[in-house]
Amino acid sequence: MILDSLKNSARYYSIHPRLERAFSLIASTDWTRMEPGTHLLDGRDIFVNVMDVSLKRKPDAKLEVHDAYMDIQVLITGREEAFGWSERKDLVKPLGAFDTAKDICFYDDEPQTYYTLRPGQFTLLFPEDGHAPMVGEGDVRKIIVKVRR
Repeated sequence: MILDSLKNSARYYSIHPRLERAFSLIASTDWTRMEPGTHLLDGRDIFVNVMDVSLKRKPDAKLEVHDAYMDIQVLITGREEAFGWSERKDLVKPLGAFDTAKDICFYDDEPQTYYTLRPGQFTLLFPEDGHAPMVGEGDVRKIIVKVRR
């Protein structure tokens, strides 16, 4: 898991060959004008989910993991969004089988820790990261850029 300012995104290009393109698309798009939903940015290798959501209480946010994609999550509007986090290897309470079509599995474990994301920042989540997004109060617009590993 990485939490940093978008202005520092170039530091992370070397992690994966698609990250430079993904961060370039994040920086060059007016996300306040884009319709909610899924938008292909580079086929299924890089796509984005634009979401207008109401944040939830900690007990209602379940940890999730992915196999095929990394997440770059960015808060577009709203004051802040909290995330629960745990190492995937420590998750022991799955809420069902891994859904390969949706690349997701949810867990009922308690997060090890919480951290806060604000506009102008991003969190980069890897398959090793169990994460419980959308925690807090109020309504936000956020994007989740999915980058195929």
